Amino acid sequence: FFLFQDVYLVMELMEANLCQVIQMELDHDRMSYLLYQMLCGIKHLHSAGIIHRDLKPSNIVVNSECKLKILDFGLARTVGSHFTMTSYVVTRYYRAPEIILGMGYKENVDIWS
Repeated sequence: FFLFQDVYLVMELMEANLCQVIQMELDHDRMSYLLYQMLCGIKHLHSAGIIHRDLKPSNIVVNSECKLKILDFGLARTVGSHFTMTSYVVTRYYRAPEIILGMGYKENVDIWS
């Protein structure tokens, strides 16, 4: 058997994050396509019972073919998990009102972000 000491994570090259893309002058069709992909990705997460909890422009990347990926699942939780859904999630400017007010929350916080 083999003993591996190093772990490498390989991912396709993504040229820009959403912060950078927002600065570009994209036509309506490309912007619509990015929004569509974002919503499809979020829908896929939620249908799998996952709340991302930290969606923000720097966690969304785009490649040269206008293909979008959602990154950074460090704060993600499964719906109904035993983890406490704390208010310490999401970068301040992307927090949903229910998080700021310390109320219970579900998948809808990802849409607000």
